[in-house]
Amino acid sequence: MSPDRGPVRVGVTGHINLTPATERLVEDALRVELGRISDRPVHGVTCLAAGTDQIFARAVLDSGGTYEVILPARDYRDTIGPTSRAAFDELLRRASRVVHTGHRTSSTAAYVAANRELLLRVQRLVAVWDGKPGCHAASTDRTVGWARQRGIPTTILWPANSRRESREV
Repeated sequence: MSPDRGPVRVGVTGHINLTPATERLVEDALRVELGRISDRPVHGVTCLAAGTDQIFARAVLDSGGTYEVILPARDYRDTIGPTSRAAFDELLRRASRVVHTGHRTSSTAAYVAANRELLLRVQRLVAVWDGKPGCHAASTDRTVGWARQRGIPTTILWPANSRRESREV
């Protein structure tokens, strides 16, 4: 808990390709974790990616908190799948602040910049992570590692029976 009674600044990182049943499990786990972190509303920091980030933003709002969004690149909205885009637009409108990394196009470098910016703005990190190594420099495991290197308290959430959707290439 923060000694100054201001909102605790909580960042999120996590998987985007959660099954619908896992999304419900993660939503419940995030609500419990936000209540555990602070007895007052938190201020979230998110990139609003599909999956974990959007679930987190809704949980923060539902708990009476606020959040800011770190946009990795100007074209980031275009990278969000059509089924998540309307939710992205609505949640982006509800953000208390939007920060741009300065990247023009979405890429691993833009996502790394966004994750590092997120970590500069938080007191705690919540990661929805299955514990498996990622496949690029902006993966959830890398963000968790950077947070731990910086001494940012990090909670890993992966509820029992959680699953990721398989991705066909």
